[in-house]
Amino acid sequence: MNRNFIILLIAIVFLSSCDYFSKYPGYKKSKSGFYYKLEKFGESSQKAKPGDYITADILYLTMNDSVFFEGRRKLQITDPSFPGSIDECFLMLAQDEKATFIISTNDFFGKTLETTVPQFLLSSSEMKVTIDIIEVQTENDFYREKEAFLHWIEDFGDYEKVILRQFIEQEKLEMEPTSSGLFHVTIKQGDGESVQVGDTVTVHYEGKFLNGKFFDSTKRRNSPFQFVYGKKWQVITGLEEAIGRMKEGERSIFILPSQIGFGESGSSTGIIPPYTSTIFEVELIELRPGPRDKTLDLNKYD
Repeated sequence: MNRNFIILLIAIVFLSSCDYFSKYPGYKKSKSGFYYKLEKFGESSQKAKPGDYITADILYLTMNDSVFFEGRRKLQITDPSFPGSIDECFLMLAQDEKATFIISTNDFFGKTLETTVPQFLLSSSEMKVTIDIIEVQTENDFYREKEAFLHWIEDFGDYEKVILRQFIEQEKLEMEPTSSGLFHVTIKQGDGESVQVGDTVTVHYEGKFLNGKFFDSTKRRNSPFQFVYGKKWQVITGLEEAIGRMKEGERSIFILPSQIGFGESGSSTGIIPPYTSTIFEVELIELRPGPRDKTLDLNKYD
């Protein structure tokens, strides 16, 4: 009997440590005593640290899941001033991660916001907070962005130049741009013919903003783009110059300032804002020589 009792006791302790008897099913208990449930995993393993700035979509809910606040906020994370503070919740998450936390109502309103608990929450000692981390920035990155923003206020065109300069410095790109402002970084050399006017070219490309976010990708659509090089209205000016510098089989990255990209108006779809530099990774899959009609002269790029 004593042996069975000991086994049962060990089982209870083990199951309790695994949140089997969690007060809130599906939630785990933190060391500070609040409960949490991770709803979305991010690709980054780097969590926010005190001093970092985060951009997050935040929901405040009653325990019955009634939303009483919803919004996107940018704020600086500080060291938790007490166990179970909302700063501790933010520090548990990395970029692109989302979780729901059950925290003390009195602590949140009384200690964090330094205000009284709303009437509709007086009967509840706990509340839910859902946090979806959109971006994590170091303090240095935040002030770099602030510098760029102040330039944007003065002149939208100068804003783009600051952003582009910061990107070039950050990536330690040492090549010189062409006369149009195009930057060309070869990833894989091509062993085929060089592109000439009148050739039919087939390319895969991926378009990104300087922050790395995609806005278009033939690879993701699994649909390479084919066109006759030199014909008007096929591609934007910067891509035309970029592809004209390539050989069959080549894969390269090009940085296009807006003057050879989507210009002062942005893209017609609204996806690319005005005065926005873009990055294109281009792979020249196939080149079929055409008549190469010299009447289509484009002025060969330097």
